[in-house]
Amino acid sequence: MKCSKRVDVVKVQIVKETSIKYMDRVIKSPDEAGSLIKNFIGKPDREQFGVMCIDTKGQPTNISIVAVGDLNCTIVHPREVFKTAILSNAASVILFHNHPSGIESPSMEDKNITKRLCDAGLILGIKVLDHVILGDMKTFSFKNNGLVLEE
Repeated sequence: MKCSKRVDVVKVQIVKETSIKYMDRVIKSPDEAGSLIKNFIGKPDREQFGVMCIDTKGQPTNISIVAVGDLNCTIVHPREVFKTAILSNAASVILFHNHPSGIESPSMEDKNITKRLCDAGLILGIKVLDHVILGDMKTFSFKNNGLVLEE
């Protein structure tokens, strides 16, 4: 006699936790993105990696932290980064993370994960516009430094 198996019926949705105000409706530069991101994440004592989802008009629709690490490293997986973007119907994303050391220069690991996420975005049809690293005084833009490829 065969035993039947159950399959779960699920509903996947985004839940808004809160909202933050920002001045410009459209993000036009890494500095504008960095300002909004700093307003969101503050000065955490651990590395945090996040994604800002952008609609077809260039307006941010939401922002979220997808990975929290320790003092100098975070494990980031494309599945977690693009989950929010897919659920938000994002046209593109701006990636970001902080360096608790205060030094905004990217590590080799930062460069590698950015490339991997750009490649994943191409497959999914969600463009990675930039990856912004927040230091104490400055931000580093992968786009402004030629490390995010334009299509």
